[in-house]
Amino acid sequence: MRLSLLPLIALPAAAAAVAAAPSFDGEAPIAYLIDLSSGQVLYEKDADRQIPPASMAKMMTTHVAFELIDAGKLDEDKMCTVRPETWREWSGPQAGSTMFLSPGEEVSVENLLYGVVTVSGNDATMVLAECISGTSEAFVDRMNAAGKDLGLTGSRFGNPVGWPDEGATLVTARDLGTLARSTIEDHPELYAKYYGKQEFTWGETQGGKPITQPNRNPLFGKVSGADGLKTGHTEEAGYGFTGSAERDGRRLIMVVAGLDSYGGRVSESVKLMEWGFNAWDTMPLFAEGETVWQAQVQLGSADTVPLVAPRDLAASFAGGIAADPTAKIRYQGPLKAPIAKGDKVAELVVTVDGEEAVLPLVAGEAVEEAGFFRRAMIGLKQLFGMA
Repeated sequence: MRLSLLPLIALPAAAAAVAAAPSFDGEAPIAYLIDLSSGQVLYEKDADRQIPPASMAKMMTTHVAFELIDAGKLDEDKMCTVRPETWREWSGPQAGSTMFLSPGEEVSVENLLYGVVTVSGNDATMVLAECISGTSEAFVDRMNAAGKDLGLTGSRFGNPVGWPDEGATLVTARDLGTLARSTIEDHPELYAKYYGKQEFTWGETQGGKPITQPNRNPLFGKVSGADGLKTGHTEEAGYGFTGSAERDGRRLIMVVAGLDSYGGRVSESVKLMEWGFNAWDTMPLFAEGETVWQAQVQLGSADTVPLVAPRDLAASFAGGIAADPTAKIRYQGPLKAPIAKGDKVAELVVTVDGEEAVLPLVAGEAVEEAGFFRRAMIGLKQLFGMA
């Protein structure tokens, strides 16, 4: 087996000259920024350090619910009962953020999800977890199983709300970015419905007036295209935020954590997201399904397999004038049959001024193992130097 690095004939015309990666001077001790258009990490700072997530853990609670809803296993109209024991534990100033539920109240999954996402209600989160799995402990098992499926190697969950639990719940900024990406890409309709809500009304004051709480997303009203995700704050964790915005076809996901003030979280979140949009450009490369190259196949029903773009492929680089970009195909070749259509079998590596964008390529067709007669013919050709 050899590593194939095959130069492309040319990049698309849109791939004009670009400059080296810009620098970012941020104050957050932990930060992470990824461009989903290209899949590239634009900035990271201590992104693999394990940290307490505070309410950013509710992103996983919400993700589990979204998975069940889209799989047809959970109805948004299902009614959940607020157990008096749960209400007592998660009501009052000592219990943190609240949806202002009442003991014995019947609440739909839909409204509980608004309570979790929009107002970060710890009471809503626990009631939802118990409604789905019977107990919060059983729901945590679902959270950790989902984390394993997503490849969150640096994260584990000990409770559904992100409440301090002596280190049972820890995450990394990189994992939070991966979780956010999966929620956005795998559940786009639910993401738009729940994460984009600006405010939510539930409960009443002692005087009988409805209680309306705003969404705490620090990007709302400050960054064009902002549409989610989740803040977090405890004394242990400091102030953190995982957010996303889409502008002109580009979607960015950012994470900041460990900040020491509410205002610092707002300013750092806005600064990092705007830097991602303004200091970087995205160059379109290949459309979804477009063939980029033909790769050799060993002992297959075909000699080659087309390498195609699994989605619209783009690369992110700083704006400006510099060296022309170059591109190569990288794979372990020749590829061995059988190959399933859609299997990731190669990478497109685009380089400018030493900065690389590595993008996936998949098999455009299935290639079965060669049958007896074809294998015999291939052997004869190799014997006589014809292959």
